Amino acid sequence: MKPHGCFINNENVILSTDLYQLTMSAAYYQYNLDNNINEESDDIATFELFVRKLPKNRNYLIFTGLEQVIHYLQNAHFSDRTIDYLRSNEMFKNIDSKFFDDYLPNFRFDIDIWAMKEGTFFFPNEPILRVTGPSIQSQLIETYIISVINYQTIVASKASRIRNVAKDKLLLEFGTRRAHSPQAGIYAARASYIGGFDGTSNVVSDLELGIEASGTMAHSFIQKFGEMKSFEVFYEYFEDKTIDLIDTYDIKEGTLKAAKFGNKILGVRIDSGDLAEETKRVRRLLDENGCEEVKIVLSSNLDEYLIKEILDKQAPADAFGVGTELVTSSDDPTLSAVYKLMDYNGHPKIKISEGKVTYPGKKQVYRFFDEKGKFEKDLIALDDEKVEDRGVPLLIPIMEKGELVYDLPTLEEIREYSLKNVNKLPNSYLKLEQIKHIDLEISNNLNELWESLKNKYE
Repeated sequence: MKPHGCFINNENVILSTDLYQLTMSAAYYQYNLDNNINEESDDIATFELFVRKLPKNRNYLIFTGLEQVIHYLQNAHFSDRTIDYLRSNEMFKNIDSKFFDDYLPNFRFDIDIWAMKEGTFFFPNEPILRVTGPSIQSQLIETYIISVINYQTIVASKASRIRNVAKDKLLLEFGTRRAHSPQAGIYAARASYIGGFDGTSNVVSDLELGIEASGTMAHSFIQKFGEMKSFEVFYEYFEDKTIDLIDTYDIKEGTLKAAKFGNKILGVRIDSGDLAEETKRVRRLLDENGCEEVKIVLSSNLDEYLIKEILDKQAPADAFGVGTELVTSSDDPTLSAVYKLMDYNGHPKIKISEGKVTYPGKKQVYRFFDEKGKFEKDLIALDDEKVEDRGVPLLIPIMEKGELVYDLPTLEEIREYSLKNVNKLPNSYLKLEQIKHIDLEISNNLNELWESLKNKYE
């Protein structure tokens, strides 16, 4: 099965990167050419993608975006136009013409990828994706994969927090207009679905990804027709899919007008005011007027804290539409994802910059569960290290020499896996309050390697 729904321009996507990725790649090529180094056998680098620290208020993160990375690796190439652009750039004037005439036209990603499954929860310093291949190829992908995985992981992790407090309530992603681009809006719909949301307002995501799109009406629609007329017009065309927006003027009057349709409409939406109290009042009015089956949808700058507050007050809401706070993760919209060289031609590499120390070598993450199937701890070890049998390795082979060796799950399967995966976390990890300690261990062999290399370079 091939990846789908990636929404990129294949002609120039390989240039969706930082210039220094391309200058380094050209330098690697020229150095290998000048020194008769075989790229395929004598210039092999291993990089790992990981997060240095958790965003505030997060107790775990959800790995998301792998499918788009695979699509990129299978399709990105240098077109005639992109090659001509690089050839004409003054930065590349000292690079041999073979780079532009022979190497770039035939370029393909011939690398190995190991990664966690999408939807897996993870913690800081754990490699979530590992790349091994010629230096040019393994270096060139850095910017793209950080961008794609960084953003989707931020949104999926936020969505998971919201799902934890919303329990079984319907959750709808309403954030496309607040996302930082139309492309981000699509990625947000995908990531929030993996994190536990049920639907989206984004129509492209319905068409391309199969995430059901839903929506109501805007205040402008009601202002145009008047409240009762707008409800009548909408119902005439959309019948039992109708959700009336009842707070343009007076919520009580809007509720009573919507109630004239009885249980033939799907629901009503409240987008302002004291949502907990208004929900109780609207539910009472609907029930008194024979509309027991009509659902109540809440929106208006919702996040996990407001949803928890509303539900703690026993407000009978049926669904929540979350936009800005989800797609921008506004309480902490950044993620310190980094992509670092860990091994070169079989020699472990280390970085010991202050505050940015990395654990060297090719690594694996092992997950341990207790007798009840709940998460117990993670162990980071060297890839070839022997670990006790009950540890489950999280990094699995995805691509070998550029060929997909992994059966890509459907988006629905990724979402189901993500929800089941998060349910294995102890309750302390699911609370909104940040826990003080993450159960993460470093193996003795990895610690010894780190110490020896650190002492070597100090």
